[in-house]
Amino acid sequence: MKADLGFMGIMNNEKAVISKRATERIKAGHLWIYRSDITGFPAEGGSVVAVCDSGGKFYGKAFYSDKSQIALRLLTTLDETVDEGFWINRLESALILRRKVVVNSEVCRLVNGEGDGIPSVIVDRYKDVLSIQTLSQGSDKIKDLIAEILSKLIDPVSIIERNDGKVRDLEGLPKQISVLKGYDPGEIVCLENGLKFYFHPSSGQKTGAFLDQRENRALAGRLSFGAGLDCFCYGGGFALNMAGSCETVEAIDISESAIELAKKNTLLNGIINIQFETDNVFDRLKLYDGQKRKFDTIILDPPAFAKSRAHIKAAEKGYKEINLRAMRMLNPGGLLITSSCSQHMDENAFLNILARAASDAGRKVQVIEKRTQGKDHPFLISMPETFYLKCIFLRVL
Repeated sequence: MKADLGFMGIMNNEKAVISKRATERIKAGHLWIYRSDITGFPAEGGSVVAVCDSGGKFYGKAFYSDKSQIALRLLTTLDETVDEGFWINRLESALILRRKVVVNSEVCRLVNGEGDGIPSVIVDRYKDVLSIQTLSQGSDKIKDLIAEILSKLIDPVSIIERNDGKVRDLEGLPKQISVLKGYDPGEIVCLENGLKFYFHPSSGQKTGAFLDQRENRALAGRLSFGAGLDCFCYGGGFALNMAGSCETVEAIDISESAIELAKKNTLLNGIINIQFETDNVFDRLKLYDGQKRKFDTIILDPPAFAKSRAHIKAAEKGYKEINLRAMRMLNPGGLLITSSCSQHMDENAFLNILARAASDAGRKVQVIEKRTQGKDHPFLISMPETFYLKCIFLRVL
């Protein structure tokens, strides 16, 4: 695999002219410029272009897309060449952070797109296997270069391209899964928080798994107790971490394949105190609430209910329902670990939903800790779009 660097110099010479509103966004630290804020268009989608205002003042260099509403993704505010050395520096910086913050795990996110200054590039690590997503025209053009640099820096056995997400439709890019280095490993076993899990880098959810809750699952394992209930359990990540500190754990997911994976993970670790159920979580919580079932620890880790701003009202209703029922089902002093991965719902909105749920449930609730995506999923304080996961640890009195 050898990347073609011949296009780099050409792309760095093209220009995009942006509006005054866009210059203010850049000054505030945001990395995205929308198509409506470009007054002069570069010619080629996927180019790296200089970003200037109508007076010719330079503001940085960016990936340009001729399809997406996110027309520019800022790479740097310096007048520097975006070449192989540029990407080596950015990737090395990302790796330095992971070496400091990832402990007791063989899986993590190595590159978190805009959060690492590498817009629209996602790289997840599963021990010796890397899974890569390039989600814009610009990053897709340097896909092989990114893979080549990572091969030199960490020498993985395999690099899998997981470009099968819907977001690529917005960029006019094909959906595809391929091997960029080595071979397709299929199913592999890696450690997360000291526990063994099966992972599928070429076929699992996202790039193979949901890694952003890794640190929250570890804390759940330390704080959980008594009778536990893990809702939306997927592969059993929370349930397996809870099993060591709970007497019993019941784990529920609507997906039969997810439950089968969770059962395999449980057997892999020799855990015997988890019972798995395939069911709609809303229906099961309604049933248990009506039966006045009680638990000491409840996990709510649902998929994103608000896929867009148009879904916010429906999402609020869904979040309130499951949290209200969970609060009613907890014994006094019980632990509720509840999450929202809906980027369109901010932390304050989520906390307000939890407050209303507590009021309607007639329960007093303490916030033990507010958490977010793990340290290997850094976000930019100047860019709310990069902060999506809210995970709240509550004690229900």
